[in-house]
Parts: sequence; structure tokens; C-alpha cells
Amino acid sequence: MEVVIAKTDKQKEDAFYIRRKVFIEEQNVSPEEEIDEFENESTHFVLYDGSTPVGAGRFRDLNGYGKIERICVLPEYRGKGAGKQIMEFIHEYAKSQHFKKLKLYAQEHAIPFYENLGYSVVSDTFLDAGIPHKTMEKSL
Repeated sequence: MEVVIAKTDKQKEDAFYIRRKVFIEEQNVSPEEEIDEFENESTHFVLYDGSTPVGAGRFRDLNGYGKIERICVLPEYRGKGAGKQIMEFIHEYAKSQHFKKLKLYAQEHAIPFYENLGYSVVSDTFLDAGIPHKTMEKSL
């Protein structure tokens, strides 16, 4: 499997496809909340299994923090290292862009996954799209 930075319209559509499948269809997030005003200022990433998109994520600058968002993997690829592969690729990208700190909003069930990647919880629980989350941070 290979992670790429989405540079073409097709690659960006592949990222949105995965996000629609996971967040809108599986988790019932509204399309208006999922595809938001930050799409054009974000760098998008797609994980491919051959030519098939199976995971996605995005990254943007948020007041000097590298903000990792919309990490998602199709159900049949979960638990096989796909999410970790996306995150490690984004970490390398963030380093190449000279970010020193990363931030993300983790769904509560995913906190152990992010803790294994070196993130720490820095907030109380809050709702985002009706789903309990906590803010997590990591220094690079």
C-alpha cells in the first residue's frame, strides 16, 4: 500500500470518496459538516491498495500547529496498519514543512491508536458532528 499527496482532481476525489464512505455513510456525519470550508487550504492524502483508494486524511496549518484531520480507513482495511501508514506519512510531511507541534481531534474510541503514535490528550471530551472527541497533541 502507498500513501500519496493528492495533487490531481482524481486523487482528491478519491480522498473525498473514502471520507464519504466512512464519515457520512458509516458514522452519519452530515455532508455539510464533512466537506467544509477548509478543503481548499488543506493538503489531502490518499492511501491506495494498488489503484484502489482505501484510506484518507488531510493536514492544514492552524495557528502554527500542524492540524491532522479526517483520518479514515475503509472497514476491511482497519487493524492492518493502514491508519498508522497514513499517519506516519503525514508526520514526515509535517516535518518537511517545519512544523514542531501537531494537533488533532480524536474520536474517543480512537484515542489508544493515537497514543500509540505518541499523542497525548490535552482536553476534556467535546462533541464534533455529534461524536465525542478529545484534543490530542504531539511534538515532532
